[in-house]
Amino acid sequence: MKIYKEIFSPIAVNTYIISGDDSGCIVIDCGCYGRSEEMRLEQLLTDRGLKPKLLLNTHCHLDHLFGNRLMLERYGLRTWYHEGDSQNHLNAPKHALMFGLTMEEPPAPAGYLADGEVVTAAGVSLDVLAVPGHSPGGIAFYSEKDGVVFTGDALFAGSIGRSDLPGGNHGQLIESIRRRLFTMPPETVVYSGHGPETTIGREIGSNPFFV
Repeated sequence: MKIYKEIFSPIAVNTYIISGDDSGCIVIDCGCYGRSEEMRLEQLLTDRGLKPKLLLNTHCHLDHLFGNRLMLERYGLRTWYHEGDSQNHLNAPKHALMFGLTMEEPPAPAGYLADGEVVTAAGVSLDVLAVPGHSPGGIAFYSEKDGVVFTGDALFAGSIGRSDLPGGNHGQLIESIRRRLFTMPPETVVYSGHGPETTIGREIGSNPFFV
């Protein structure tokens, strides 16, 4: 698996472009905001000869949705996410105003994902893991074969997602991380929605919310 990361928008969200076949790719949390960032993403894809085949969202807070309209208009893709985050998807333009930003209504999804499903595209297969707590429908995407997990805003390097936004639940988030993420092999690389990469082992041993 090849993994490319771009950091987009004033909220500094990590957008991941992953590929297993050198021609197609999966885009996770497309956060490009404004035309200059859209062009940067398009150039990355062009330079690497990658065509997006699947668009995924770990959850539907505004910063993770900014680029979804580009994905529809430029590549014909609608996103997939957990139905539990439908309200966040609906309210994203209103939430953007709270951050002094603007966004159009995000496109309707292609469909919904559920815990335990497997999504496959561009030579990559990802297990869908429910990790609610930061948001009601938070999910992670895990490749045991490649030893990587994309956790959205559930788990960060040295921290966890906030739980004071609508639908958040701190206790539920802690339980999600312990039960669904910390049971992975310690060498599993964590690619989160913000900040640098880490590993499951590092977070088990040093994350202040768990030690």
